[in-house]
Amino acid sequence: MTAFAEPGSTLDTTLREVVEALAPIARGAGSPGEKQAAEWIADRLVRAGAADVRIDEERYRHGFARLIGGLSAAGAAAGALALTGRGRRVAAAAAGIAAAGIADDISNGIRPFRRALSSERTTWNVVAEAGDPEGARTLVVLAHHDAAPTGAVFDPSFQRALGEALPGIVERIDTALPIWWPVIGAPGAIAVGAARRRRGMVAAGTLGCLAAAAAFADIARDRIVPGANDNLTAVAVQVALAERLCEEPVEGLRVVLASCGAEEVLQGGIHAFAARYFPALDRDTTFFLNLDTVGSPKLILLEGEGCVVMEDYFDRSFRDLVARAAERAGAPLRRGMRARSSTDSVVPSRAGYPTATIASMDRYKALSNYHLPSDVPENLVWSTVAHAAVVAEAVARELASG
Repeated sequence: MTAFAEPGSTLDTTLREVVEALAPIARGAGSPGEKQAAEWIADRLVRAGAADVRIDEERYRHGFARLIGGLSAAGAAAGALALTGRGRRVAAAAAGIAAAGIADDISNGIRPFRRALSSERTTWNVVAEAGDPEGARTLVVLAHHDAAPTGAVFDPSFQRALGEALPGIVERIDTALPIWWPVIGAPGAIAVGAARRRRGMVAAGTLGCLAAAAAFADIARDRIVPGANDNLTAVAVQVALAERLCEEPVEGLRVVLASCGAEEVLQGGIHAFAARYFPALDRDTTFFLNLDTVGSPKLILLEGEGCVVMEDYFDRSFRDLVARAAERAGAPLRRGMRARSSTDSVVPSRAGYPTATIASMDRYKALSNYHLPSDVPENLVWSTVAHAAVVAEAVARELASG
C-alpha cells in the first residue's frame, strides 16, 4: 500500500491538487471563503467517486477570541476593583465567574456566555459517503476546512528554544503543556487573592488578565492564515480516500466523509453535525477517525485531549486498531501523545463513539506553522500527508475485514 505514497503518484498528485487549490481562499469560520471552499470540496468529492455528496448549512455561535478576551478583561476589571480595597467580595465573585466561564467555553461545556453574548452565524459542513452503503459498520472520517486567525501568541520561538535547550526532557514529555491554564489561572488568582486579602496575588492575576485580553484582541483581528497544514491536509486525505475506495471498494463498511466548518472557533460545525447525524449512528458499530494537521514531519496518534482536564478518547481498542493498521501498512505512526488544544474529536468521544485522532508534529513536538502565515503548501511535508492517507485507508480496510 505504501507504493501509493511515492512522489508523483496518483495519491501525491491528488493531495497537492486539493491543498494548492484551497489554500489561497481566505476560509475564516462562517465567511464567504469558507462557503466557497465547501462548494469546491463537494464538487471534488463527486469527481472522486463519492456518493450522496451534500453541503449542510448549519448555525453556530461565533466568538472564541472576542469572548475569551472579554472575560479576561472582565477579570482585569475585577482585579482593579479589588486593588482599591473596596468591593473585594464583588471582585472575587466576578473574577471567579470569569475563570469558570473561560474554562467552560474552551472545554466545550454548556457555554452560557457564548449563548448570551456571541452572535449566530452560518457555517457549511460537507458530508459524503463511500464504501459499502449497506455495511454493518460505519467509519466517519472527520476533517475541517476553515482556517485559523493568527496572532503574536502563536510565535513558536519559545517552544523551539525549549526544545533546543532541553531536547531529552522534551522527548520524554508526551502530554502537551497546559497552555490554557494561565488564561484561567489569572482570574482565578484574583478571585482567591481578593477573598483572602492578598494584594500580590490580585496584582499578578490582574497583569495576567491584561496580557490575555491583549493576546485575544490581537487574534480577534481575524487575519486568516492559509491553513495548508491545519487543516487542508486532512481534507486532501478525505478526497484521496474517496478515490481509493472507488478504485478498490470495501465490503461491509460504510464510510462517511465529513469536512466540518467553524472548527477554529472551538468546534462550531461538529456540534451541528452531531445534532443532525448522531441519532442515526449506532454507538456499537460506528467509529470516528479525525484527521487534523497531518503535514508536519512525524505522524502521531493522539490518545486524548483536554484544554483544562485531560480526557482520553472513548474506547482504547479502536486506537489499538488504528496503530495496528498503520504498522501493517508500513506507515510510521507514533503513539502516546496527548494534546492540550481541542479538536472535533471531543464531541463524538463524549457521546460514546470509539474515537481516534491522527495529527503530526515536528522535532519540538509542535504542529508545524500552527496558526501562522507560513502555513502554506510549500512548507508541508508531503510524505507525512501521504502516510496519513495510507493509514486512513488501512483503518477502513481493517474495520471492513473485522
